[in-house]
Order: sequence, then C-alpha cells, then structure tokens
Amino acid sequence: MSELDPGTLLPNDRMRQQALDGDVTQIHRGQRYAAEGDTFEIDGTTFEVVAVDDRTLGDMTDADARAEGARDLDQYKQILERAHENFEWEDDSEIVRHRFERV
Repeated sequence: MSELDPGTLLPNDRMRQQALDGDVTQIHRGQRYAAEGDTFEIDGTTFEVVAVDDRTLGDMTDADARAEGARDLDQYKQILERAHENFEWEDDSEIVRHRFERV
C-alpha cells in the first residue's frame, strides 16, 4: 500500500472537488496508476482505492459515467473527446478502472 498524490488519479481540481463532494467515486485511465489499498488525501480527507480492474471502453455503462461525474455515457464520451486531442472511442481500447472510497 502506498500514499498517492491525488493528482495521480484525479488529473484536475474539478475532479478532486467532485470526489470530495461524493460525485466522483472512480476513474478510468489508460493504464494502472494505483493498487487496491493505496490511499490519497484531498483537503484533509483520506480516500482508499478499493478496486482496480482491467476493462475496455466497450465495457463502460451509464453508471460508470455517472461515477465519474458525467450525466451519462454520451456526455462522458464528449468530455473525453474535448480533453484528449485526436481521441476516438473504440470499444476494444483497454482501460483501467480505479474505484475509491472515503476512509
């Protein structure tokens, strides 16, 4: 178990605030950035990574999108397209889900 910089998982202030508010409870990234049991702290609140799963973009659901602060999967796709230059949604693209909880 390690203590992570919160920016390792949550790349911007908006997402870190959404985690504090309870609106973001997971994030998918292109690679593994944490292991189960790792912790990170945001403004004095500690979070623990409770699951790390290999998935594909095609595995994602509306529930996954909501857990990352989006309204639904369509909005989530739009967010990714705006955030990543030349991004194309391909269902078989491999990703890693990091789920976390307040301790």
